[in-house]
Amino acid sequence: MRFYLSSHGIGNQPGKLASLFGKELRVAIILNARDDLSAADRENGLGEQVGKLRNIGIESEELDLRRFTNPMSLQSELSQYRGVWVPGGNAFLLRRAMYDSGFDKIIGGLLESDDFVYAGYSAGIVILGNTMRGLELVDDATAVRRTYGSNIVWDGLKLIDHFIVPHFRSDHPESSAIEKMVDYFRKEEIPYETIRDGEAILINNTTRELLT
Repeated sequence: MRFYLSSHGIGNQPGKLASLFGKELRVAIILNARDDLSAADRENGLGEQVGKLRNIGIESEELDLRRFTNPMSLQSELSQYRGVWVPGGNAFLLRRAMYDSGFDKIIGGLLESDDFVYAGYSAGIVILGNTMRGLELVDDATAVRRTYGSNIVWDGLKLIDHFIVPHFRSDHPESSAIEKMVDYFRKEEIPYETIRDGEAILINNTTRELLT
């Protein structure tokens, strides 16, 4: 499995992200963590992501999970890309969209093929562990009901055996709330790892590197 897990944005070593994707630098942007934004704000955010990826040689386009209810159709669509780029926003919205579309059922198999990369930051990385518990101290869990009319999904994707905590002691608006979340993890004995803005964790099969 191959991951590029950044605290915020692309991080301090963008070349590492580009090299992980290899020569076929075409990725799908999953922006569903921002489904509660206005159409204009969401579109502006998408343009920003496309531009930042293009600056490091990666061509990208949005793949909106709300279009899919059949995991096989989604898998067929994702197989056309080298991987996914999953930006920040509300992690509970993102997780629900992944559940409704079947993304959570197929992503493990795609990653096992060794031809697919999962990359993202903030909301895009906090969903990878075993649970979403504790995230309600940072993100608005009630947005799921308001946006989708659905219940919260409290299970993580279970692709990583611990919780990766972004924005730790960084110059970020959520950093103070992140401290409360870390306290919760300590109390509940939930395994976690903190990274600061600018840092990223690169996992390439058996190798793992903290990029600072």
